[in-house]
Amino acid sequence: MTHLQAGLSPETLEKARLELNENPDTLHQDIQEVRDMVITRPDIGFLRTDDAFILRFLRARKFQHFEAFRLLAQYFEYRQQNLDMFKSFKATDPGIKQALKDGFPGGLANLDHYGRKILVLFAANWDQSRYTLVDILRAILLSLEAMIEDPELQVNGFVLIIDWSNFTFKQASKLTPSMLRLAIEGLQDSFPARFGGIHFVNQPWYIHALYTVIRPFLKEKTRKRIFLHGNNLNSLHQLIHPEILPSEFGGMLPPYDMGTWARTLLDHEYDDDSECNADSYNSPAKDIEKDLSPKSMKRSQSVVDPGVLKRMDKNEEENMQPLLSLD
Repeated sequence: MTHLQAGLSPETLEKARLELNENPDTLHQDIQEVRDMVITRPDIGFLRTDDAFILRFLRARKFQHFEAFRLLAQYFEYRQQNLDMFKSFKATDPGIKQALKDGFPGGLANLDHYGRKILVLFAANWDQSRYTLVDILRAILLSLEAMIEDPELQVNGFVLIIDWSNFTFKQASKLTPSMLRLAIEGLQDSFPARFGGIHFVNQPWYIHALYTVIRPFLKEKTRKRIFLHGNNLNSLHQLIHPEILPSEFGGMLPPYDMGTWARTLLDHEYDDDSECNADSYNSPAKDIEKDLSPKSMKRSQSVVDPGVLKRMDKNEEENMQPLLSLD
């Protein structure tokens, strides 16, 4: 075992060997092979190429050198192409801070039976008057940056549960093609995290309709790991044991405290709202959402027909049943 594996338990070391093809005898050579490819992309500023940083990309791509390098390149390319997103990229940024305090994302205290960190999102908590969808994406990316420092999570990965209860039709209409594309590029294509499952619960019919449209734009691996449970929490419990879930998901634990993860990141600044009053809030994310316009939609092509949600009137929203559930 090298010093780069020092943070791994014996069980996780064995998992890394069997599932990720991680070999302590060739670890430094594997890292160097990825580092040597950096010169092939002079158009990208690789701000970090140290051993520990490159290792997380190798683990995310099961030690396939070229795939790990491609992910590394996409990581920095995404940041170059979306510079405004990463200005003031810290937990105390007003928009990020408010998103974190509303549980975007939340993190459960217990790992699942595979050692994966369980992230939770309660979609209806989004306060459109205080922060944008881009702020939520920034808060999620910032949280993943902090969590991925843990070598155990680099190997074991994450599970995401999104509760769509009370997420309104009006809120759903903000999920524009360009916003969805930005999230897909940032989370699926450009970040070295292993997602073992993405679970939708209590999703209304219009969220399922939206997912049906964007599904072809997801990688096959991602599609296989998305589960649409509807109201059927029993099907969720077959994959994540209720003993470690809060009561919102039919679990045996108390209701989730939305500030749990925010307090970890913000520490003593959690209760300091001096930066977050209405007068001082001028997040760069607001400008980014303005820029998610027909120009960027044309560049990325249409992920979702922008007219789909607008054509769905209130009567349809009230009367149409969910298109799919696992009930």
